[in-house]
Amino acid sequence: MARPIRGALAGLTTRGRCLLAAGLAAALCSFILNERDLLRVSVFVVALPLLVCFLTAVARVGLHAQRSLAPPRVPVGARAEVTVHVHSTGRLPTGGLLVSDGVPYSLGGKPRFVIEHLPRHTGTRLRYAVQPMLRGVQQLGPLKATVTDPFGLAEFERDLAGTSRLVVVPRVVSLLGVPGGSGLGSGDDGSVRLAAGQGEDDVIVRPYRQGDDLRKVHWRSTAKRDEMMVRVEERPWRGGTTVLLDHRAPAHSGTGATSSLEWAISFAASICLHLHRYGQRIRLVTETGRLVISDSGDGSHSDHAVLDALAALQPAPQAELDCRTDPGHGQELIAILGAISTEALGQLITQRGRGTRSLAVLIDTAAWGAPGESGAQTDLEGAATLLRGTGWGVTIARPHTPMTETWATLCRANGSRSDAMTSGAGL
Repeated sequence: MARPIRGALAGLTTRGRCLLAAGLAAALCSFILNERDLLRVSVFVVALPLLVCFLTAVARVGLHAQRSLAPPRVPVGARAEVTVHVHSTGRLPTGGLLVSDGVPYSLGGKPRFVIEHLPRHTGTRLRYAVQPMLRGVQQLGPLKATVTDPFGLAEFERDLAGTSRLVVVPRVVSLLGVPGGSGLGSGDDGSVRLAAGQGEDDVIVRPYRQGDDLRKVHWRSTAKRDEMMVRVEERPWRGGTTVLLDHRAPAHSGTGATSSLEWAISFAASICLHLHRYGQRIRLVTETGRLVISDSGDGSHSDHAVLDALAALQPAPQAELDCRTDPGHGQELIAILGAISTEALGQLITQRGRGTRSLAVLIDTAAWGAPGESGAQTDLEGAATLLRGTGWGVTIARPHTPMTETWATLCRANGSRSDAMTSGAGL
């Protein structure tokens, strides 16, 4: 019994404690001076903060709230609306309610609302907007309510709702075109390629149509079905494109949303979603070959999965790129590289097999850094010459160049090692 009383009295404000002390002092003086009227006043002064404190504590117990986000996933710079529904299940009216929600500084200021009167049956809805400027997984909350009385004698705080997850995904730019000579540049959708003469296991037949080549008649099926059948030999294409994202912190310059790392992440997200629209299977890996996201074996993919994975991606601490295996696993490769040494670049080149298509985006990290900032840099011309000499398609990315233009330049770049070997180029 003593503990609930102490808990209720803990909600007294400085004004309430002073009034309670004044009432006790008046009661003591009334006994010393034998003044009954002063005793009556002291009883009233002592009872007022105690009664207010009890009623305020009871009103706090009946408070409930729910928080909703629309949408729960937003790109950098976009707005999301947060709606908080506060309602009371108690029998006592609730007023003087201060509601505040925990919002990280990267999303804006901490929202505060004052509710003069809270309806007992319908409650009230509070709305505020957040506009994240940094990529990441943010937590909103907890939602706190401070209940006070009209006299300012008692004050109680309570957590009304926990945390809600807001995923801030990289900004995606709409790209046009595909790299020339790739699986997407041949007129098909990249999901199925015809491969005639690959064996009976892959034979698919259909009824003969006027104009079909008689050499494609499948006589075994024709005899079995008593109808002329034609071979349509289709082999699912097991290839795809691997996007390599160099996310080493020492390999990039700049801070916050304007850093070269955030540009690289945004460009990687744009490429993945762009190639998805063509039905391309995508693997997204880091500079160490670690798999970030990959399409499932049935060829399905989710843009949200790619964006969520990139939203949670944190910079890597290692200083140098260490590529001991082929990051593309024999697939077409698009490498987005920060500052890289010639030795590491040569190691990456040697891991790529002959005839595999390779493209590279060299980021001019010095252009992203502040004036006078020292950091890792790349000999861009030397690196581009080395890559082109081994058949890589290369483009250089700079902050003032739009992503669409960088992608268009990359699409025009030649990226076949077999072409380089044919022309006599090599390491």
